[in-house]
Amino acid sequence: MSVHATARIVAAAGGALPVLESDGPLALRRTRATGPHTRVTVVGAMTAPLGGDRLALEARVEDGARLTVDAAAATVALPGRDGGHARYDVRLSVGEGAELRWLPEPLVSAAGSSLRMRTTVELAASARLVLREEQVLGRYGEEPGTLAARLTVHRAGRPLLDQELRYGPGAPGGWDGGAGLAGNRAVGQLLVVDPDFAVEPVKPSLVGDLAAVTPLAGPAALVTALAPDALLLRRALDAGLAAMG
Repeated sequence: MSVHATARIVAAAGGALPVLESDGPLALRRTRATGPHTRVTVVGAMTAPLGGDRLALEARVEDGARLTVDAAAATVALPGRDGGHARYDVRLSVGEGAELRWLPEPLVSAAGSSLRMRTTVELAASARLVLREEQVLGRYGEEPGTLAARLTVHRAGRPLLDQELRYGPGAPGGWDGGAGLAGNRAVGQLLVVDPDFAVEPVKPSLVGDLAAVTPLAGPAALVTALAPDALLLRRALDAGLAAMG
């Protein structure tokens, strides 16, 4: 039987969490934080997403609030009994003078699974964002499932970034070739939006052999990385973030 669940977070200025609503496999816990950010950790309460599941996670950071959202463990997409695809929608909004650090653990696309993931972000003009996405294609020694991941970001009502990545048996050919992942099994990106970049833009650069930093048409920059495994991918994304200064 498929699961339909929506979890919600609302963060207010001063560290309050007026809404912290878990649902189904998405259990939300307020956890200890250092610095000015309120911290919420997503804890998997059950195995998900399975084929046929419809999951959503919503977070609203109100004006002047600061929120970090992380996860206790990786999310593993698994096949369901009916062979259908799962959906996982993440909807984020960040108000004026607010800051969101969205730092989940990797998404693992297990063999036989099919997942469509959509992340949508709405930013106010003075909002700040650090958003990390990591995908691991297959568990150790297995082929990946089918994964489609789309990230859409608007700032002050205007498009900032809109991209879609597809991997696995259901993806167009060439995704694993020399012009795609070139045999790597971990791929990720880290988006930073900061109004200060309008004054001092980030410069494009290569970071080692695995990552690149690309400024966007707005006060933002994107780190993209490929790696053989999740550990090296995280190191590459962290190095790209450090390269932004």
